[in-house]
Amino acid sequence: MSQDAIKDTTMMDDFKAHIETQLADAVNSAEIAFGELTLNARRAEILNVLTFLRDDPICRFTQLTDIAGVDYPARERRFEVVYHLLSMEHNARIRVKITTDEATAVNSCAPVFPNADWYEREAFDMYGVAFDNHPDLRRILTDYGFEGYPLRKDFPLSGFVEVRYDEVRKAVVYEPVNLPQEYRSFDFLNPWEGGKYELPGDEKAEAE
Repeated sequence: MSQDAIKDTTMMDDFKAHIETQLADAVNSAEIAFGELTLNARRAEILNVLTFLRDDPICRFTQLTDIAGVDYPARERRFEVVYHLLSMEHNARIRVKITTDEATAVNSCAPVFPNADWYEREAFDMYGVAFDNHPDLRRILTDYGFEGYPLRKDFPLSGFVEVRYDEVRKAVVYEPVNLPQEYRSFDFLNPWEGGKYELPGDEKAEAE
């Protein structure tokens, strides 16, 4: 192991010990994997956790680089909201996870990291995760009147409606998805294994 790798591992261990000591019950668990520290935090404490990670002189995770949603339909709390933070001072990253369900909103962290505004709107648009006290919680990627949440595992691949321009009405119209039967005959064979394709030069290999 290189000296840099040893240094990074030691730094992550120090972060882990410090955070667990300072945040106590606000964090359910902390794990180090692939050189990054992942915290599983309590949903109600997310603002306290993020504020501590930003302002603590030892941590200094001052940049929120992303907020991602993850869907596990079999779980009672099917959604994970994952916050990715960066410390430019330490050249280190940390991941904070919380869980929620379809009916329970998460506190918006826009007061802590203003750039969370659009990240949270994307999680709301794609997964239906609501954020309390968000300054402008509305869809950001899908069209007006869109039904459902496209990145949920139970959302149909074809969607619920299709959009087309109607020449008669001279307007964009939304209609239920209608898939012809021949379109439904999907062939899931791997194109590299399923087909028998003869490429130029193959006959030479067989002859040899």
